[in-house]
Amino acid sequence: MLHVTGIPAFHDNYLWLLQRPGERRVTVVDPGDAAPVLAFLQQHQLVLDSILVTHHHRDHIGGVAELKAITGATVYGPAIDRLPECDHAFIGGETLTLPALALELQVLAVPGHVREHIAFYGEGRLFCGDTLFLAGCGRVFTGTVEQLWQSLQTLAALPAETLIYCSHEYTASNLRFARAVEPTHVGLREREQQVLALRAQQQPTVPGPLAEERRTNPFLRCHEPALQAAVGRETGELPVDALSCFTALRAWKNRFS
Repeated sequence: MLHVTGIPAFHDNYLWLLQRPGERRVTVVDPGDAAPVLAFLQQHQLVLDSILVTHHHRDHIGGVAELKAITGATVYGPAIDRLPECDHAFIGGETLTLPALALELQVLAVPGHVREHIAFYGEGRLFCGDTLFLAGCGRVFTGTVEQLWQSLQTLAALPAETLIYCSHEYTASNLRFARAVEPTHVGLREREQQVLALRAQQQPTVPGPLAEERRTNPFLRCHEPALQAAVGRETGELPVDALSCFTALRAWKNRFS
């Protein structure tokens, strides 16, 4: 069994640490800050074997150089010039094997948030950076809305029991927006109550199952007439298809406060 620990960083980031029970060598995903990772390694007497990077934003790579210099960890990430410490670069479609964890991961191309965004999937766990969030999705920076929509369809097609390990604790704010879009959606109301209860106890809401995202995440449901109707009421124009619905929904979220 693969054990995954979330190491909090900054205001709302999670740095995911992957470990086999009884094994000292570990992997970390998107270490934007080296300090909490080094502290965790020292506290639990672990050795950093490898680093996985989903994209180049500073809160995801800020600690990579320091961690590599101190531990000698192997770095796997997207094929970009902004990650000079990368030992093995991917564009998506490859299989990555981490011998220390006896772990095989599929590398998925998920552009949209940025052009070169990748995700890692294996043993029922998805490490998707800033592409898919619980109850939401990433903003579009150097990618396109069309790319992000297609990437979300790729992730939505994974098995329903897949656990989503996104990189931020955005679930409560995402659900606040989702409820504004569909205030009568019973599933959203129930989910928001559960999430707020967790956050009141300072408990994480991540990871979460893909099945729940398919059921309540509005950004995965742009093919549904009810969601399209809600977007149409906001924009004054009924979306003609799922992509136009997603485009309008993402723009609505951008201006939502």
